[in-house]
Amino acid sequence: MNSLRALTSDAVLRFGPYAFHPSQRLILDGDRSLRMGGRALDILQVLVERAGEVVSKDELIARVWPTSVVEEINLRVHIAALRRALGDGQNGERYIVNLPQRGYSFIAPVQRTLEATPVFIDSVHPPQHNLPARLTPVTGRDSIVGSVVRQLPVRRFMTVVGPAGIGKTTVALRVAELLLQHYRDGVWFIDLASLDDPSQVVEHLSNTLPFGTDLTSRHALLVLDNCEHLLERCRTLVHDWLASAPRLSILATSREPLQARDETVLRLPPLAVPPASALYSVAEAMGYSAVQLFVSRARARQQGFTLREQDLKAVRDVCRRLDGLPLAIELAAAQIDALALVGLQAQLDNCFQWLTQGRRTAVPRHQTLKAALDWSYERLSPLEQMVLQHLAVFKMAFTLDAAIGVISCAVLPPMHLLAMIERLVSKSLLSVEQVNGAPRYRFLNTMRTYALEQLENSGHLRALERSHAHYTSRARWISGAQLPAEFVE
Repeated sequence: MNSLRALTSDAVLRFGPYAFHPSQRLILDGDRSLRMGGRALDILQVLVERAGEVVSKDELIARVWPTSVVEEINLRVHIAALRRALGDGQNGERYIVNLPQRGYSFIAPVQRTLEATPVFIDSVHPPQHNLPARLTPVTGRDSIVGSVVRQLPVRRFMTVVGPAGIGKTTVALRVAELLLQHYRDGVWFIDLASLDDPSQVVEHLSNTLPFGTDLTSRHALLVLDNCEHLLERCRTLVHDWLASAPRLSILATSREPLQARDETVLRLPPLAVPPASALYSVAEAMGYSAVQLFVSRARARQQGFTLREQDLKAVRDVCRRLDGLPLAIELAAAQIDALALVGLQAQLDNCFQWLTQGRRTAVPRHQTLKAALDWSYERLSPLEQMVLQHLAVFKMAFTLDAAIGVISCAVLPPMHLLAMIERLVSKSLLSVEQVNGAPRYRFLNTMRTYALEQLENSGHLRALERSHAHYTSRARWISGAQLPAEFVE
């Protein structure tokens, strides 16, 4: 028997200029989504739902951290972040007040509306899906997840792109969880990592989907995970599905775009890391999502772990040197018992030796940092591998001219080298930024360490170092001892 129920996804809580969509983990200021951490959103939901009442600090902590032992400072940090995001106290607007010895209260008027008509849910048959159970919360991705949840049913085809370990699968699965109620024929996760032959894709889909590969009339979401090594086949299938199945949505993850028609590409950034400058308080450090993830996973590993002011430099260095990559940070936190924070900091140059105790429940490529990078590296052509290795001689961002000057050779003439670098950028192995209108290329620290290790194993490291030193000396002489920016440490 069906029951009519207004879903949380339809309920919108409005106050001031803001619209809060609780189930989408999204708060909008007009058409602009606010960047806000997950805990801050949890706190906001509790306070807004009980607007006008006083909610004690103990109750807030119990609601927001139901399975963790959390100090009051954590609550204060997230309340402060919430107030900043909402502009609380600016232009006369007040939303959250602190009542000493009592707790917090949301004092602005709140209007609850429905964005759409209520949805009929079959209370006997829950939504169909094959999503794996999520064992840990998602940190630092609420704004991105909310944006995809809002856009995907309309755009129908989106690809989450980024390097190894950045959390593409985590984001895709969280989006899928939040959209379960939206798709009548279910949400289906299809991991392509185990397939090497493009001809196996259709059979794999047929074995995964309960309705086979006839998608014409299906109102469903397909999550195609790890498409990077099957790009051409995935591109063809997605094109055919979107043309023949008007109610189908597809969310793909890949280390490079599929380059398919109507594809919306979302490049996933690293978690926010602290600046190189000093951190002055635990509250300041906890404002960065990379630190939040490290502390959360360290607490799960070591009962009673607390971030102290004397730990701030070590945590900052770990998060920065690991590029804000969630996988690397999780693996580092798993070593907290064996090495402690000081030990982790001291061993950063040997990260591939100690980032080896992965999650046993994870797929093999996510159990260690090296395995994740092996997955990308082994799928490069020999020439792409060689260029990646040789570029690792650059410690900082470098220009195309510098790359040509250091590593160009008969096998790699300038135009060929440019094409190879652009391919490495498209595969998320290099990043590119515009400086004064010219592109500069940069490695993530973890990727450079890996490529440098491959270069040393090839026996060509010393020759590349000599070439780099020669180019640097020549550039210094030409510029009158003013070294180009790509060589400034």
